[in-house]
Amino acid sequence: MTKKNRQLSLNAFLHDTGHHEASWRHADSSVERAHDIEFYIEQAQAAEAAKLDAIFFADSPGLWSATPYRPTAHLEPITRLAAIGARTQRIGLIATASTTFYEPYNLARLFSSVDIASGGRAGWNIVTTQSDSVARNFNLKQIPSPEERYARAQEFLDVVTKLWDSWEDDAVLADRASGLFFDPEKVHAINHVGTYYQVEGALAAPRSPQGRPVYVQAGSSNEGRAFAARNAEAIFTAHQTIGDARAFYDDIKSRAVKLGRNPDHVKVLPGISPFLGDTEAEAKELQDHINSLTVPAYGLAQLEGLGGVSLGHLDLDEEVPLELFAGSGDVLDNNRSRLMVVANIVERDRPTLRQLLHRLAGGRGHNVVAGTPLQVADIITEWFENGAADGFNVMPPLYPQLLDAFTATVVPILQDRGLFRTEYSGTTLRDHYGLPRPDSLYAGVADEREAELV
Repeated sequence: MTKKNRQLSLNAFLHDTGHHEASWRHADSSVERAHDIEFYIEQAQAAEAAKLDAIFFADSPGLWSATPYRPTAHLEPITRLAAIGARTQRIGLIATASTTFYEPYNLARLFSSVDIASGGRAGWNIVTTQSDSVARNFNLKQIPSPEERYARAQEFLDVVTKLWDSWEDDAVLADRASGLFFDPEKVHAINHVGTYYQVEGALAAPRSPQGRPVYVQAGSSNEGRAFAARNAEAIFTAHQTIGDARAFYDDIKSRAVKLGRNPDHVKVLPGISPFLGDTEAEAKELQDHINSLTVPAYGLAQLEGLGGVSLGHLDLDEEVPLELFAGSGDVLDNNRSRLMVVANIVERDRPTLRQLLHRLAGGRGHNVVAGTPLQVADIITEWFENGAADGFNVMPPLYPQLLDAFTATVVPILQDRGLFRTEYSGTTLRDHYGLPRPDSLYAGVADEREAELV
């Protein structure tokens, strides 16, 4: 795809009542529907009507926060994808699942089932999970080190890839005359024996319409970048400025090239959390109102969870001392990389504690903007056209109102500029992202074996 006809990718990141931590307290929030599957189906249908690439669910196999100040109990995401897939036709379906707490075989089977049932729309957001409290839900005292988690994740991904490829594309015969349902020469036991896993296979499902689900990754740590450059087909990331975003974009693309990959097949999708209004003042008024509903104890707990930085001793209107973030540039894991985003905010803007908590309340380090649809469209266009993004993970602060506002007002501007589709041109998530359908690792093995016997 040439630069001239390059198209934006846009995902709707669905998150209960919205990405702002106080969204549930807004008078017009849908907090009573936080566990209503119809609520998420309706949002997915709205995103599909606007021709967005995909919906996305984050997840953690445990309570997201021990503090009781926002909704924390969420429906399991792969189950949600299955329900949504049955009520939509084209939009991609991405969910998070941890390599630390799944086994490769059952994860491969779950996502393969969603991919087949939806006609090829599944994506897997690959995470390693870094919470000791989650580890204690799975018979572990603590989480492994980042190095071990990523080594395990790489082998996990290798096993899952083999399983998804274990049926060749033409393995299913369904031949009533011969009585053969599949060609046994084209269904392969993977016989994987590695450091962490021993898996025989084959998978108990044929190859899916898009070959295998799209590989998505959301880590910006040192290990996360290396893993993403090697494996990811879409990368969700957090940046406050176009300069930081361009540096990340260039780094990931150059790493991919060095590994022999096509950089166009690695989509970099920063998060953007837009407050929208008919005027900039109206948008900022909405932002200020929702910020006023925050509970400081929640924001402080979130900050401390990012890397042990405690700010509770400060007055809310006291300037945050930069020295409290010393060492945050030593990025070892994803929490520390997000902490570095926070440190950059403190260094650049010198906020009070209240201002910092409000900055983080809407997007947890992602870019929060408040303005008119034209202003938000201009930011998206600038980042897209200047080497900072291939698209965006759209994170509305309040659902469903600000998703509806984004699709009704910002998307048409991007369409008028020729940057975003007006109709879907394909049926799979790979089609939407402009990604090739991968060949099976075992493609042609049966033919090679037959040739050897001749």
